[in-house]
Amino acid sequence: MFWKRFWPAIVWSILVMFLIGLPGNVFPEIVSFWEWLSPDKIVHLIIFGIQSFLILLGFRKQYGKEKRKKYIIWAVSLTVIYGFITELLQYYVFIGRSGNVYDALADAIGAFLGWLFFPVGLKGLKKMKLIKQ
Repeated sequence: MFWKRFWPAIVWSILVMFLIGLPGNVFPEIVSFWEWLSPDKIVHLIIFGIQSFLILLGFRKQYGKEKRKKYIIWAVSLTVIYGFITELLQYYVFIGRSGNVYDALADAIGAFLGWLFFPVGLKGLKKMKLIKQ
């Protein structure tokens, strides 16, 4: 039953790993705080927000409203760890990619945003009848 409930999060994780592994241009260094809000960082927020949301959705399908605090902690933690691992892979393994601390920070913030927007997203999915009430 694990795969049935978590397949969207797993497929998303594989897609993210594939995309971050593609050779790309080296992004310019961040010079000031305001430059931190570049389109690249917004993409990180979105990608890892979706990751966190999908993991939360899988846990909700698995446990319902029971153990909510526990699975919120797990979902956000797994997403933050995954983001950190992707940055390490970009820094040490993937050719033409560069991982950095600011990207990892954007990944972590995205994980928390996925949790914060989960109730709104869940309500929208129910309204569109993509998931059961």
